[in-house]
Amino acid sequence: MSANYKIAETETFSKKAAKPEFVQVYKKLIKYVYPQLKENPYFGTNIKKLKGEYEGIYRYRIGKNRVFYIIEEKIKTIYFLEIQKRKDSYR
Repeated sequence: MSANYKIAETETFSKKAAKPEFVQVYKKLIKYVYPQLKENPYFGTNIKKLKGEYEGIYRYRIGKNRVFYIIEEKIKTIYFLEIQKRKDSYR
């Protein structure tokens, strides 16, 4: 896992991240989270692999917000799918 991963944002993620409620979270994502995930997207203190019907999706916790992503290992790319408040994430 020495190779760096690329970051890709889905259109849904980009639109939601641009909303006023997520602007600060997105800044933290770019500054702190992206560099960490580029090195190792599988393990970390705020990373959790989801189970059940969401198997294969990872969750990154940023305060009261959750960012969901998948990893395409063959092309070393992380696709960010969604950003949500915790209270809305698991419904």
